[in-house]
Amino acid sequence: MKTTVFVNHHIAAGAKMAEFAGYNMPIEFTGINDEHLTVRNGAGVFDVSHMGEFWIKGPHALDLLQKVMSNDVSKLVDGKVQYSCMPNGRGGIVDDLLIYRVDAETYMLVPNAANIDKDWKHILEAAKEFGMEAGHGKELYNASDEICQLAVQGPKAMKIIQKMCQEPVEDMEYYTFKKTEVGGVKVILSITGYTGAGGCEIYAANEDAEQLWKALWEAGEEYGLKNIGLGARDTLRLEKGFCLYSNDIDDTTSPIEAGLGWITKFAEGKNFIDREYLERQKAEGVTRKLVAFKLIDRGIPRHGYKLCTSEGEEIGHVTSGTMSPCLKIGIGMGYVKKEYSKIGTQIAVECRGRLLKAEVVKLPFV
Repeated sequence: MKTTVFVNHHIAAGAKMAEFAGYNMPIEFTGINDEHLTVRNGAGVFDVSHMGEFWIKGPHALDLLQKVMSNDVSKLVDGKVQYSCMPNGRGGIVDDLLIYRVDAETYMLVPNAANIDKDWKHILEAAKEFGMEAGHGKELYNASDEICQLAVQGPKAMKIIQKMCQEPVEDMEYYTFKKTEVGGVKVILSITGYTGAGGCEIYAANEDAEQLWKALWEAGEEYGLKNIGLGARDTLRLEKGFCLYSNDIDDTTSPIEAGLGWITKFAEGKNFIDREYLERQKAEGVTRKLVAFKLIDRGIPRHGYKLCTSEGEEIGHVTSGTMSPCLKIGIGMGYVKKEYSKIGTQIAVECRGRLLKAEVVKLPFV
């Protein structure tokens, strides 16, 4: 099992550790609800060094990305970030990921930890068309094992980071990034996030991890900065309706079914993988859709539970579910037959032989 450069700090802080995507990761420290509310109201730091980083460079970088990505990468400018997915050629999704444009011939991709190897093989296969090579000093480079990443999230997060920077960063726009120094360490500072609570991600070389970690906690002390585990990361993203790969999207779900039509751009001249299939699907409609729902009855929806009509007819399944720490009710997402996908539709979740009343709602939950 792999570890991140911060693992000893997590163990020293008393984290509950478990395997995630092949890494020994902190799941919780003081409890999921406490950590969740810390991020919603203050500031918390997540170790997300298990995520991947790929460099795509050279005169064909944009050509390759336009081929493998659903979103229109040509719309990016220097210093901007874009959310996208990679269609798999069979109507499903290889992965969802972030694209960073450094300049016209330099991009960084951030894939999900569990998909690093799969994504890399997919990109290498597509790159053959453009004669691009992989390795040190080549157009394609997998830097995932060389880079650490911390996500500092919450309404107080950027106040902490500003203390660590010489230049103004507190008012950086959403989905932008810059190369700068944080705590005296050269980093990529990115204003994205997977919590909907504001904040940033900091990418640094592994050899600078200790200096960055120490500086962060010194700056964060006055703002009550806390360690946050992957358990709260999941409840935070679900309250905002962000998809989780392997739950809400995977190799069997299309971006159109998943409500990701907004990152599926049929731009002129952009002949991306699965374009014809997805264009037809968007025009003709789909048979199932990913919806959000709130429980009316008391209970907690879980991944894999059946979604039913009020009479008990099966119409789909839960992909993500939890007891919302903010709302104190059961919330979830899942696929249902399209005729049951309209906001306000009454459905039910089958939980241990009982049908719990639920209602299809608009995202985000909070």
